[in-house]
Amino acid sequence: MRLLFITSNRLGDAVLSTSVLRHFIETRPELRITVACGPVAAPIFEAVPNLERIITMPKQKRGGHWWHLWKSVVSTWWDVIIDLRGSATAFVLPGRKRIVLSGNDDSLHRVEQLGRLIGVLPPLMPHIWVGPDNVAEANTLLPAAPRPVLAIGPTANWPGKMWPVERFVDLVKQLRAPDGVLPNAHVLIAGAPNERDAAMPVIECVAETERTVLFGEHSLLTVQACLARASLYVGNDSGLMHMSAAAAVPTLGLFGPSRVENYGPFGEMTAYVRTDRNYDEIWSTANYRAQDSEMYDLAVEKVISAASELLRREGN
Repeated sequence: MRLLFITSNRLGDAVLSTSVLRHFIETRPELRITVACGPVAAPIFEAVPNLERIITMPKQKRGGHWWHLWKSVVSTWWDVIIDLRGSATAFVLPGRKRIVLSGNDDSLHRVEQLGRLIGVLPPLMPHIWVGPDNVAEANTLLPAAPRPVLAIGPTANWPGKMWPVERFVDLVKQLRAPDGVLPNAHVLIAGAPNERDAAMPVIECVAETERTVLFGEHSLLTVQACLARASLYVGNDSGLMHMSAAAAVPTLGLFGPSRVENYGPFGEMTAYVRTDRNYDEIWSTANYRAQDSEMYDLAVEKVISAASELLRREGN
């Protein structure tokens, strides 16, 4: 029996969609799974149980990526077809059950919307499966327990969503100080390969022996295994933030020009803090083409307070 799971190009949305895949893996263990998604998101599915195939869908002109997908899967009978991108593909493939997301409901968090789509309420937590090799590699990259690990995500896919980097520098110093909430913590700094330069001030503020830097040098599943070792994650609204939340570690998301109610970190061990301006106030003047941060009115003290409260809440 086979399941075709069509999900997002974007890493963050793909992470959130794993809540749906998790339900079918846990309730239908006989299903053999094919995942179709964008190339950036594809690596997070490499250790999915009963995985047969990952089909990457780099965007092509005139919807050529959909034609490529159809040709790749049309000769297979699918017991379940799940299309979270709302295409017509599910309806032109041979199969028994079709689940298609017709559009986003901005009154709900995306995970809650996906749970309603498959009739699972409350929804399951997103989850990224990792292999033993990823765990072993993470253990070589990080110090042995019980030393705490402070994970930082100082970048995002748009400069407007990035808290000014010098404030991350200040945050790291205060959290690791002798009177901070994670004194002498080892620092894990991560992001996409093309984001390393933007993160350099944060990288350079920590001694080389006190940091682990992951900007494409290792697989995303190894990054996930490293995040699972974190005592606290603090970062901008990004795919990495959702990966941290899926690892079930204390995760604090920093928000400004994106909707917390739809894309906040999801799970019991999560929290968020946002700019003094709300979403509508920011977008009354913001320009998506601009390269300036829209997070300038989020104070370091406000983030430290939220991080401290999150760790107190989790008993850390």
